[in-house]
Amino acid sequence: MKVEEVKSTVKTQRISAHSHIKGLGLDENGLPIPMAAGLVGQEVAREGAGIVVDMIRSKKMAGRAVLLAGPPGTGKTAIALAIAQELGNKVPFCPMVGSEVYSSEIKKTEVLMENFRRAIGLRIRETKEVYEGEVCELTPVETENPAGGYGKTVSHVIIGLRTAKGSKQLKLDPSIYEALQKEKVDVGDVIYIEANSGAVKRQGRSDAFATEFDLEAEEYVPLPKGDVHKKKEVVQDVTLHDLDVANAKPQGGQDVLSMMSQLLKPKKTEITDKLRREINKIVDKYIDQGIAELVPGVLFIDEVHMLDIETFTYLHRALESAIAPIVVFATNRGRCVIQGTTDIISAHGIPVDLLDRLLIIRTLPYAKPDIEEILKLRCTVEGLEINPDALSSLGDIGNRSTLRYAVQLLTPSSLIAKTNGRSVITKADVDEVAHLFLDAKASSKILTQHKDKYMQ
Repeated sequence: MKVEEVKSTVKTQRISAHSHIKGLGLDENGLPIPMAAGLVGQEVAREGAGIVVDMIRSKKMAGRAVLLAGPPGTGKTAIALAIAQELGNKVPFCPMVGSEVYSSEIKKTEVLMENFRRAIGLRIRETKEVYEGEVCELTPVETENPAGGYGKTVSHVIIGLRTAKGSKQLKLDPSIYEALQKEKVDVGDVIYIEANSGAVKRQGRSDAFATEFDLEAEEYVPLPKGDVHKKKEVVQDVTLHDLDVANAKPQGGQDVLSMMSQLLKPKKTEITDKLRREINKIVDKYIDQGIAELVPGVLFIDEVHMLDIETFTYLHRALESAIAPIVVFATNRGRCVIQGTTDIISAHGIPVDLLDRLLIIRTLPYAKPDIEEILKLRCTVEGLEINPDALSSLGDIGNRSTLRYAVQLLTPSSLIAKTNGRSVITKADVDEVAHLFLDAKASSKILTQHKDKYMQ
């Protein structure tokens, strides 16, 4: 007798530093719950971020900026990601680091504007005549190649679509067959075909096949209701950057010369202000007609002190633009020299005139109980078991060095526990790992004590 185990269809994803963040963890009154949605402590910062989320939802925040300021490892990036989670996946969220602007291919200001446009969404609503249903038949009909030779060409394709109400058989053009192949449509998939343009959109696999063994996890969708041929409101979410790129690439010919010119072009193409102005005019026209709706997203710039004086002045203009996202900055610097200058010292390395525009949210260092709660969370996310003594020992290490360093020691501790034949991390495992590795403070202390033995 053969026994087969049915594999789960849940998508497995890599565990990252912030996999456990699910939101800001606020109650219905906007007050922070001490430990919720993957966030621990930082009550004042979370409450402030909650007010920012409410302002974004009520569309009263566009063109403004927020600064998350605090020492390293105090949850600035976590709060920015929690803001994105609270807004939902339909609101564009574009993360970048300050040093990204220093590209050898395109200007600094172009990198900034590109990311600004990535963080602004456009929701286009159109009522289209479509054929929608689950594919129950997909048969390409071949004929002799009119150009001669041995090959055959597809003259048309027969497709059967089924809904809860009925089914229909359609005879489609070969160009639509190519679109079906591009979308990787197979029998059992739920698709819709636009009657006018012939565009094909695969929505997912029919949930009737959800128990079937699949090599990779699929997104399952219910069988469509109503008739196969219907009028449907199609909602498309695009960013302004997508529109820029689509219009910036010239549709060149297929001759060798045009192909060579495409290969010799730099990897990144600068998009002109003129093209962006034309796209803005079309977007405004769509909004006025009620076809489209603007969705200002969030642009998160981490390590903002890495930007220089030129990019800061450019940020002023970008923030004052009629179409601007909500910008969230983060920095761990105190008073320091502004990049691109030699003698201008400012708080957080940001010019004073830009600081005036920002709502500043402060994050504070974690106390030992908070560090222990975060370590517990990380153990749950990474599927590790730890006993209370080991957790307390890691809490002491985090309090003495940094939270990030304590989190880094979790996996090595679990490997040592497995080597010793245990599934639970003990204090002895943590002590052994702490003896094997050095944190930044301990390393600095050793360098100071033995500075004569190192090259200066």
